[in-house]
Amino acid sequence: MSTNSDPESEKSTIQPPSSPPTSSPPPDGGFKAWIVVAGAWCCLFCSFGYVNCIGLFEAQYQRDQLREYSHSTVAWITSLEKTDDPQVGIMYFSMAGNGIVYDRWGPVPLLVVGTFLHVFGLMMASLSTQYYQILLSQSICSALGASALFTAATSPVGSWFLKRRALAFGIVASGSSLGGVILPVIVTRMLPNAGFPWAMRTCAFLFLVLLIPACFTVRARTPPAPRGFALGPLYRPFLHETAFRLNALGLLFFSWGMFVPFNFLPLEAEHRGMRPELANYMISVLNAASIFGRIVPGYLGDRVGRFNVMVVTTLMSAVFVLALWLPSPQGSNAATVAFAIVFGVSSGTFVGMTPALVQTLSPVDEIGARMGATFALMSGAVLTGNPIAGALVQRDGGGYAYLKVFCGCAMAVGSGLLFAARIKLGGWGWKRV
Repeated sequence: MSTNSDPESEKSTIQPPSSPPTSSPPPDGGFKAWIVVAGAWCCLFCSFGYVNCIGLFEAQYQRDQLREYSHSTVAWITSLEKTDDPQVGIMYFSMAGNGIVYDRWGPVPLLVVGTFLHVFGLMMASLSTQYYQILLSQSICSALGASALFTAATSPVGSWFLKRRALAFGIVASGSSLGGVILPVIVTRMLPNAGFPWAMRTCAFLFLVLLIPACFTVRARTPPAPRGFALGPLYRPFLHETAFRLNALGLLFFSWGMFVPFNFLPLEAEHRGMRPELANYMISVLNAASIFGRIVPGYLGDRVGRFNVMVVTTLMSAVFVLALWLPSPQGSNAATVAFAIVFGVSSGTFVGMTPALVQTLSPVDEIGARMGATFALMSGAVLTGNPIAGALVQRDGGGYAYLKVFCGCAMAVGSGLLFAARIKLGGWGWKRV
């Protein structure tokens, strides 16, 4: 196979399943394509960007509204919120249904419904004082909306780009990183001054302002093909396509550990002596670093291979957890900040590259369903990862060593499975895969 750096040579390495021909190849740029990227960026800012800072809410609940509950019990709130497509517990799981909706009707219904549910859920969370109220509003209603927004934002981008696909996804994913930088600052400032209710309402109003333009700009390049309701695209790839199956399993195991630092880093930093005000900013530091980790690896992935870049960056994430975060000494703020930076860079690739990998292995008319099925599979790991981590903290007598070992090992297994998918696609030699 050719090792030419021309993106067209990728066709000799990765052959996605056949799909109906389109009237013209993706433009790989132009106003219409980039306005879709801009709208999708807003959706990621409001969905995954919000998810990236929910560790602050976990700490807030643990200190105030839900202080009588255990770490593991409170972690279910943030884990459920992550199971829809993008918000990561309910978010990921609901993506399967969202994918079918996208393939049949396009992104508009998902954008409208997602905007309403996400904003309404946060407004209701601002009024909540009981565990079940927070669970219903923030973890289910808001997460379902964020999930719909994530599907609507990421599914059409690939139809506008081919040679620059990973770069486009990286730019879109940087919205979640910037959201993870700005939103923790807003929340950290507002919680002690305006209180929890107005912190939530401010986020909701900001999201509404960004999502209304997104509803008018995010569109698929080709109209959805009329079809009956079919479940085949949700399960067939797992049964008959080895590379797709290995890729999905790798993403699942990596998800099991990847979101643990996003939720527990502020609490772990406080446990090791960092001031709470500074500890809360660790999420912003992590997300600021991940902006670089989402755009630059996307650019490199289009040139040296998307699977190649994904394998390297996921392995680096596992190494940073086990070699830097795990042995960091008590009271060392510098070690915590250093970990937040390097982990943000390495793990940032995951959010931006995942849709690109799935779409690389998918026919155009099944992109929504296959992405939904992949994220639904990942939801099992996302849903259980934080409660397991919380239980390990209790098992460790309030320490975080067991949590870090679990986090690093899960990501290492995920990286190994992604490497196996890369070998299946391109063999053992160096190729742009």
